[in-house]
Order: sequence, then structure tokens, then C-alpha cells
Amino acid sequence: MRLRYVIPALLLIPLVDALMLVVVADYLGWQATVLLVVLTGLIGMLLVRAEGRHTLRRIQEKAARGEPPANELLDGALLIVAGAFLLTPGVVTDAIGFLLALPPTRYPIRTVLKRFVVIPKLDEKTDGFVTGGVWTSGFPQGDGDGAGGPFGAAGGSPFGGDGGDHGPFGGAGGTSGDASDDEDVYDVDSDSYRVEDE
Repeated sequence: MRLRYVIPALLLIPLVDALMLVVVADYLGWQATVLLVVLTGLIGMLLVRAEGRHTLRRIQEKAARGEPPANELLDGALLIVAGAFLLTPGVVTDAIGFLLALPPTRYPIRTVLKRFVVIPKLDEKTDGFVTGGVWTSGFPQGDGDGAGGPFGAAGGSPFGGDGGDHGPFGGAGGTSGDASDDEDVYDVDSDSYRVEDE
């Protein structure tokens, strides 16, 4: 997601939060609203702390087994964001913080984030290595039937093979130089070169 969309979204959250606080305060009263915000913040921070310890323990276990803790690292990042939202006073920020802190809602968010943000970004940086779409052998544009090979051959052959219009050495169909009727032929009997007309 581009930065021009992220910044307005981040500015919109406090505005919606303030409007929701007014609505909740009209319904419950200001004293109950303040108490609700403080309690949700404290409970949320205790939850984030417990989930953080659990995530750290899983990271250590996977590291001991030699496995990459990719999901656990994403969980840790989401828990940090959840802690920031829960520390911010408000109803909407507390709701977002709880969504990121509770495992039943955090795991689907982690899956979506991994699929649509993390993997495409890593794939872009590694030229397709993450998803396996990396070129490992042969010619990228085809090995025989593609048009326009990497060396100028239309038939996929780097030296102007069968069906090629223009090889790298100027030949068509694998010959070197301009195609003509005259060919230099080595005569074995006379031990010399002669020009043969066809």
C-alpha cells in the first residue's frame, strides 16, 4: 500500500475514535466511558504481554530446531502494533488493539498480511525466489519455439538456428555472414581452397 493511502488512514482513526467516544459517553456517561477506556487499556496490555512471552518462547523453540520463525516474527510485529493501539485512549483503537492481540483474530490477519504484503515484497526483492518463479536454466524466452531469443535468434537458438531470422553473427538459419550462392570449399585432392558456384 502506498504512503499516500496510509497517512490519511492513520489520520482518520483518531477522528473516528473521538466521534465514537462522544457517542459512548452520551450513552454511558463520561465517568463510565473513562473507566471503560482505562480498563480496556490495562487488560489489553496484560494480554499483549502474555502473548509476547508466548511468541518469544515459540521463536526460541523454532530457532533451536533450526527452523525459520517467520510466523512468530510477524506475530511479534502485530503485537507491537497492538500495544501501541491499546495505549492510545479510545474505543476504536482499543478494538483494533484487541483484534491484533487475540490469537483467533490475529492469525487470519497474519495470513492475509503474509500473503498480500510480505511474500510479494520479498518476491520483488529476490526476483521470484520466494515463490519459486525464478529462472534457473535454459533461456528465459524459450528453448526452441519462442520468438526473439536472448541473442537475437527468432527461433530461440542463440546462434540463428532453424527458423531464426537473424542470428548474432548475421546469418539466417545458422549460417555465418551474408547468405550467398558462393561457398569456399576445401579441395582435398589439390590441397587448396576453391570457390564453388551452385
